[in-house]
Amino acid sequence: MNKSTLALAVSLAALATEASAAGFIEDSKASIGLRNFYYDLNTKNTANNNGEAQEWGQGFIFNYSSGFTEGTVGFGLDAIGLLGVKLDSGGKAGKTGRDRTPGQLFPLESDGSAVDDYSKAGVTAKLRLSKTEARIGALQPKLPVVTFNDGRLLPQIFQGGQITSSEIDGLTLTAGQLESTKTRSSTDDIALRIAGASGDADTNKFYFAGGDWKATKDLMLQYYYGNLEDFYKQHFLGLVHNWAIGPGSLKSDLRYFDSNSDGKNGSATGRAEGYTSAGYYGNGVTSGEVDNQTWSALFTYTLGSHSAGLGYQQVEGDSAFPFLNQGGGASSYLITDRQLGRFASAGERTWVAEYAYDFAKIGVPGLKASVAYLKGDNVDSASGDLKEWERDLRLDYTLLDGPLKGLGVSWRNATQRGNVATDADENRLILSYTLTLL
Repeated sequence: MNKSTLALAVSLAALATEASAAGFIEDSKASIGLRNFYYDLNTKNTANNNGEAQEWGQGFIFNYSSGFTEGTVGFGLDAIGLLGVKLDSGGKAGKTGRDRTPGQLFPLESDGSAVDDYSKAGVTAKLRLSKTEARIGALQPKLPVVTFNDGRLLPQIFQGGQITSSEIDGLTLTAGQLESTKTRSSTDDIALRIAGASGDADTNKFYFAGGDWKATKDLMLQYYYGNLEDFYKQHFLGLVHNWAIGPGSLKSDLRYFDSNSDGKNGSATGRAEGYTSAGYYGNGVTSGEVDNQTWSALFTYTLGSHSAGLGYQQVEGDSAFPFLNQGGGASSYLITDRQLGRFASAGERTWVAEYAYDFAKIGVPGLKASVAYLKGDNVDSASGDLKEWERDLRLDYTLLDGPLKGLGVSWRNATQRGNVATDADENRLILSYTLTLL
């Protein structure tokens, strides 16, 4: 895949020299995103403070997107280049003292210390015919069955191919295959797996397909299918509806996932090789096999500068919710996937409450604040039902005018308690700015 992508990219670059200036070149866009990221994790009740981290880094995110050559079939080229520079990071992984452990923002050296810098890049060749576009190479999908992670210094990159079509008004169809990924804090190109897999159990085939149908201006219906070979098959149904009620509006977000085993995960021999899922398998249930149904509903009412939401999620089946999770940071399309926790364990049921306020109407445009509280219980385990809760606070400010227009500052604070995961307090302070080059 990588070699063929590079060859195609070179061919497209050659075509670009002959393309009309109104196409490939003049429609090109390029930018550099600057991201200064301070990260502090304070774990509770752990020996020698193992798992704690305090890191600071500067990220550079270069994005280039060409236009398309003229003609019935248009060709183009995109590129992404990522560089992370360590500003501060104390300690070593596997330490025995009370210094902190790196590894949240940066890859680690062989001695367990954080690298001074790291980089990764990707090239995407693209083709457009009418309202259909094919892409091959570096991808950052944002779909219900696969979502790239952008929660640290540098974002995650997948390698694969994707086709998106909007030939029918109101209907967007998407299909593709992913083969590997570079996770958010790594430069390695690795194969795909889920949480609970062990040893060399992974795969280079994740298939996905589905569509978004805008049934009316206020109603969107979704169906997606995802298949991680030798792990799971997953069906997703979604509904998003906006309803004007009085002076405000109510947004309803309904989601349902049905996931079952595939290939080696469905056989005892395959699971013995490590093709297993996280979950609780008591009472003689076959250990490690994917068996999950997760549904959720989130209702958000917006009135002027105020926004309040209430939601509920139920995880059913013997396994945890399955999604692409390589262990280096991953995202799932769940209403409970938040700053620290995911609330996706087998049997878990979670209530969500959140509130947000936009300060523009009181004279501070660009300033926004939000708070969320999640409480999960009924988590299946050998020691009985487990519980957890999380509280997230977020404050964002973006300069809307002046010489530094677009400069953003974000403070994100989270607290997690319970007996599902390690108790923790976390703070993230992020300064971001984008320089437009083209």
